[in-house]
Amino acid sequence: MVAARRLPAEMPAAIPKELGFKHTMDFKQQVTVTLAEVAEAAGVGESTVSRVLRNHGSFSGKTRERVMAAVERLGYVPNRIAGTLASTGSRLVAFVIPSLSNIVFPDVLRGASAVLEENRYQAVFSVTDYDPGKEEALAAAMLAWRPAAVMLAGYEHTEGTVKMLRASGCRVLELLDLDGDALDIAVGFSNRAAGRESAAFLLKRGYRRIGYVGHDLNRDTRAGKRFSSFCETLAAGGAPLVAREILAGASSVENGRLGLERLLARTRDLDAVYFSNDDMALGGYFHCLAEGIAIPSRLAIFGYNGLDIGRAMPQPLSTIRTPRVATGQIAAQLVVADAPPQAVDLGFELIDGATA
Repeated sequence: MVAARRLPAEMPAAIPKELGFKHTMDFKQQVTVTLAEVAEAAGVGESTVSRVLRNHGSFSGKTRERVMAAVERLGYVPNRIAGTLASTGSRLVAFVIPSLSNIVFPDVLRGASAVLEENRYQAVFSVTDYDPGKEEALAAAMLAWRPAAVMLAGYEHTEGTVKMLRASGCRVLELLDLDGDALDIAVGFSNRAAGRESAAFLLKRGYRRIGYVGHDLNRDTRAGKRFSSFCETLAAGGAPLVAREILAGASSVENGRLGLERLLARTRDLDAVYFSNDDMALGGYFHCLAEGIAIPSRLAIFGYNGLDIGRAMPQPLSTIRTPRVATGQIAAQLVVADAPPQAVDLGFELIDGATA
């Protein structure tokens, strides 16, 4: 929570008129318009106003016109939160996601929002920055609103988060991973399988001196699962991982470029590099362009996620495409249907591309 700050003593009593602003004291004190006032102005009961505003239940066209005219005349703004808490069934769906800078999670939100809006649910979200402690605090804050469901990324949570989720009474959906035991509903795919298939692809193409560039694997546990199974598959295929460069912090194009530069400075004879995701792989691609490293004849590059920008590269990125929007859509549909506990495997697609 950000602490309130006192205004400095020398703060001017009024904003100069030449700036075009009115002095704050010129504004009349605003009073919140209530549902009862709208009902009185429209000549109907409060329950009728509520049905009209939610577009749910029975009312005539003329009644709707009267209510909406009163809403517009009075400037009424419905209190959705209050309505949710007062109702027998919450219409809030809380998302506790690791990041907004990574397109993966906005894609999931986009898929879910379309379904939720169509069914008159309201999505709210918070961002953890891949911090388990922050996830616990944000989950507690979200659960205080008694949502219909909470959606989180992956299976790895603190003990405190798990206890709260189990005791909350709301639906819990864990997304983008199937390698573990779900608390309630899981929608996504196996990250371990994605790591295995990535390694098998590179081995099949004849690459034997393979390196890895990634971001913080302790926080991004799904990337950690991919990396672990990738290394296991390489070793089983007789070509164990040669070198790795793991950078602190979140994934980014800049970190991908820096990571590959550092990796090649230590191990120049690599013939392929596996990146933790497409953002990092794109940075590696830029490094190769800048240094005149031929792709894939001198060095192969393989990513993960199947982002649009990877397909638009001069040489389309070889990668794993994940069903991010579909993950959000299916998860939201299961919330709306109040589906029983289950794990939904949406799989993934290996894209040959032109970089490996």
